[in-house]
Amino acid sequence: MSKKRILITGKGSYVGSNFMIWLSQWPNQYEVEEITVRGEEWKEKDFSQYDSILHVAGIAHVSTDPKMKDQYYKVNRDLTIEVAKKAKNQGVKQFIFMSSIIVYGDSSSDIRVIDRNTVPKPSNFYGNSKLQAEEGLQLLKSDDFKIAVIRPPMIYGKDSKGNYPKLAKAARFLPVFPDIDNQRSMLHIDNLSEFIKLLVDNKEDGFFFPQNSEYVKTSQLVKSIAEAHGKKIRLSKKFNLILKSMIGNVGILNKVFGNFVYDKNMSDYKANYHIRNLKESIEVTENN
Repeated sequence: MSKKRILITGKGSYVGSNFMIWLSQWPNQYEVEEITVRGEEWKEKDFSQYDSILHVAGIAHVSTDPKMKDQYYKVNRDLTIEVAKKAKNQGVKQFIFMSSIIVYGDSSSDIRVIDRNTVPKPSNFYGNSKLQAEEGLQLLKSDDFKIAVIRPPMIYGKDSKGNYPKLAKAARFLPVFPDIDNQRSMLHIDNLSEFIKLLVDNKEDGFFFPQNSEYVKTSQLVKSIAEAHGKKIRLSKKFNLILKSMIGNVGILNKVFGNFVYDKNMSDYKANYHIRNLKESIEVTENN
């Protein structure tokens, strides 16, 4: 059996780099390469030798500065479509695009469950740039060029960026943390890597919504992280009334204590990709 050849467009990305490490467990089955798509040099690359392209290049959700708006669309939408067109023209059979749950908007103070009938409604230009990239890709798909769009929730793992490391820092140093009832979908990087591997193996196309098997309550997540470091943290409901009244209006509180989940049925797949449960994922992430 010949090796599957995969090209990752977006050199040094968190998802791409971890996916390469994950596939190194099967050196006789996969050949993986990553390239940068900054500048113009990538346009000279021969894509025809690859079975699948994993496109992870993009600007992350880090800025609401209006001055950045054009750059988000240029990279997250226009570059994605340009890379996909080149892949299609050179005979690549599958294009996998890393989108985001953010195409559905932001978390909220109410329990918000996204299901297959939920219509995407981005609340910022990051989410909108991803959604417009998805729409552009759908115009390119054919029987010979499959498009797989992944809309992951918050991705975390060893050396991840975003909210998880901030919560991990709080877990290590705070003696008390607010005990607010909320639910979040999250996705450990190993579970995502296995999921992408399955998409490649099965030559999938369509929209996909992978998540951990368990929803996450922020306070319990923080407590589990503290325990992984041998520390005790007290959970308190003392400030809940004040915090709950602020969640919908204060961005950082919304990110930490808001609700944002996929209906679990959306995330079912014909093969198991849940390599790690929540407890194991935290231990792996926090273990030095």
